[in-house]
Amino acid sequence: MSFKPVILAAVASLGLAACGDSVGEQALIGGAVGGVGTAALGGNAVAGAAVGAGANVLYCDQNPARC
Repeated sequence: MSFKPVILAAVASLGLAACGDSVGEQALIGGAVGGVGTAALGGNAVAGAAVGAGANVLYCDQNPARC
């Protein structure tokens, strides 16, 4: 059994639960999920972390009731 699907499922779960009380926490959690997810897919982890951080902060800004 390949571990890649398991890793991707875990990252997706964390992405759905990515919360944070402050902008810094939101960026840190989003960056971690984005970096790990991109690394698991064989991509550039730094770029994935940057996109994940920005996306999570933007999502929490647009949907404060869900974060």
